[in-house]
Amino acid sequence: MAKSLVLFMVAIVLMACRTTNVRSDASDHRYKVGDPVPLYANKVGPFHNPSETYRYFDLPFCTRDPVTEKKEALGEVLNGDRLVSAPYKLDFLVEKDSEVICKKKLTIEDVIKFRDAVSKDYYFQMYYDDLPLWGFLGKVDKEGKSNPSEYKYFLNKHIHFDIGYNKDRVIEINVRTDLNSLVDITEDKEVDVEFMYTAKWKETDTPFEKRMDKYSQSSSLPHHLEIHWFSIINSCVTVLLLTGFLATILMRVLKNDFVKYAHDEETAEDQEETGWKYIHGDVFRFPKHKSLLAAALGTGTQLFTLTVFIFLLALVGVFYPYNRGALFTALVVIYALTSGIAGYTATSFYCQLEGTNWVRNLLLTGCLFCGPLFLTFCFLNTVAIAYSATAALPFGTIVVIVLIWTLITSPLLVLGGIAGKNSKSEFQAPCRTTKYPREIPPLHWYRGTLPQMAMAGFLPFSSIYIELYYIFASVWGHRIYTIYSILFIVFIILIIVTAFITVALTYFQLAAEDHEWWWRSFLCGGSTGLFIYGYCLYYYYARSEMSGFMQTSFFFGYMACICYGFFLMLGTVGFRVALLFVRHIYRSIKCE
Repeated sequence: MAKSLVLFMVAIVLMACRTTNVRSDASDHRYKVGDPVPLYANKVGPFHNPSETYRYFDLPFCTRDPVTEKKEALGEVLNGDRLVSAPYKLDFLVEKDSEVICKKKLTIEDVIKFRDAVSKDYYFQMYYDDLPLWGFLGKVDKEGKSNPSEYKYFLNKHIHFDIGYNKDRVIEINVRTDLNSLVDITEDKEVDVEFMYTAKWKETDTPFEKRMDKYSQSSSLPHHLEIHWFSIINSCVTVLLLTGFLATILMRVLKNDFVKYAHDEETAEDQEETGWKYIHGDVFRFPKHKSLLAAALGTGTQLFTLTVFIFLLALVGVFYPYNRGALFTALVVIYALTSGIAGYTATSFYCQLEGTNWVRNLLLTGCLFCGPLFLTFCFLNTVAIAYSATAALPFGTIVVIVLIWTLITSPLLVLGGIAGKNSKSEFQAPCRTTKYPREIPPLHWYRGTLPQMAMAGFLPFSSIYIELYYIFASVWGHRIYTIYSILFIVFIILIIVTAFITVALTYFQLAAEDHEWWWRSFLCGGSTGLFIYGYCLYYYYARSEMSGFMQTSFFFGYMACICYGFFLMLGTVGFRVALLFVRHIYRSIKCE
């Protein structure tokens, strides 16, 4: 039953991703000489601010009447794509030489718009037969000028398209600008511009099935692969040494504890107990705020399942370069379909902890991650609307997302909660819990929650920080990331290290006769998310050139949601492993 459910979910997600963008091996990509080939202008924006993009015709370019908008799928809209018919006409195998689009007199307002765009390194993006192409609007002449007021600003008016074909298919397209055809827009005055383009066709031997390969080759170049593998080897060596060291110590200490406790039972039954055995009557005492803990575990389990499914889709090749919006579509669909897992996990665990108000627990589970994400989205979408950016979601898209949440996510969450409530499973505790809790002895400062979280998060973060740069450069930049196998290995290392360090810290906490390990294990496991957010500060100020209120708010706003998701997911991993460990050690000794 479970296997069938997984296969059904995978089939739905694959169908959703396919509808986002027709893959480039579709049969309708064959053309005859003179056939029109679709060319869509997508967006423009500052090169260093990937979230701050605008519609192509927000700038006063020439237009061909009528301008038609391409119907876009959910993932494309979430990605900020707004495709419209481009002013250039590139029919199959038809060459153009300095073809004039239009002659236009730029007003002073137009000149100011273009000059502001050129000064911010604006680029444009288009799609020709589903192949992406980019170019810059102009250039700034800073040579020999130290004062910015002396800079010269030039607008490109002539674009060259170099198109490769193989028989009746388009294989590649490159765009370049004619440096001899620039318009000076430095001064605030009207300018006459003649926008032109040239199209040249060249036959190539590259098969149609491999025309997307060149976009993924940049991340697979030898020097990039060497860095990635160095990252993995560095992580593995660090992890093996440290975890091996801790494992050896932990196993020796546990073995000595078992021998000592067994000897104590044989020689002196009334001897006072010490160490972690001393608190056997309190270690399984249910924690405070158990409804919140159960909701966090349910949400973390859902996010872990979501991450695994995303990796599976990536490894089978669904997220090929520039499959517009496929990742966003997969995230929305899988999150909706896995909400039942969150409901079942949270409610069943809450009932095991003898909770009674399971409906409130279910509501808390549904809002624990979606609530902060929704509030962040409302703020950032308002900012995008104020900037008139393409990141602002249309009202229709918001309605679709609300309907998905209402008609799919919520019902599955409720069904999962009902199934969890009716599971009738009891909490498996090897030891009886005493009526009154023991007092926790005074502890050193480094045994507090915050120092323990700092120690717990550092080791997992150190195993992934090299790979984080490439991920950030892809998500918040223009670098292409396609080495999903390496990323999956890094993810597995992250899970293993998080589990092991949480178990070690849980043992040291119990050895200090501190029995409040439930929340501590969750917080220590999830603390890596806080380290990742700290890395966001470093990346923004030291490794990127992002600027402006909109880009800054988008970067830190959505990264806060992502790091919060990592906190819940890794916290769940840490707690589950710690629970297994605590059950194991107390099952191995004789407890009254």
